[in-house]
Amino acid sequence: PAAVYRPAVKSGNLIIVSGQVATRDGAIMTPGRLGDAVSLEDGYAAARQCGINALAAAKSVHGTLEGLRVLRTVGYVASTPEFTDHPRVVNGASELFRDVLGEDLGIGARVAFGVAALPANSPVEVEVMLEVVS
Repeated sequence: PAAVYRPAVKSGNLIIVSGQVATRDGAIMTPGRLGDAVSLEDGYAAARQCGINALAAAKSVHGTLEGLRVLRTVGYVASTPEFTDHPRVVNGASELFRDVLGEDLGIGARVAFGVAALPANSPVEVEVMLEVVS
């Protein structure tokens, strides 16, 4: 990590995953802001990568993805003030969670925010809270 934190923490039957930026192979995918240098499609792909990174962090503290349920997803989208499609961007992570964990376990509560900037110029950051159900 680039700061003082754990990528994920497990306490009892809860797993809390810290914000994951859109890194793949050690680099930020499509750096910048939505509504400026980053397209909606690239933002969606970045959110999906954030979701992949979040699931990897969860697996690192639980050992498997089996029996995990998404309780809440929080998506931050670096964007211009005029950009308003934050939910469509964060769908990249939400749809990944649904596809990997299934309809019943992979869909939880969610919020999508627009922000001025994110760490390392990532276009998206995603955090997720999961419950161990089996």
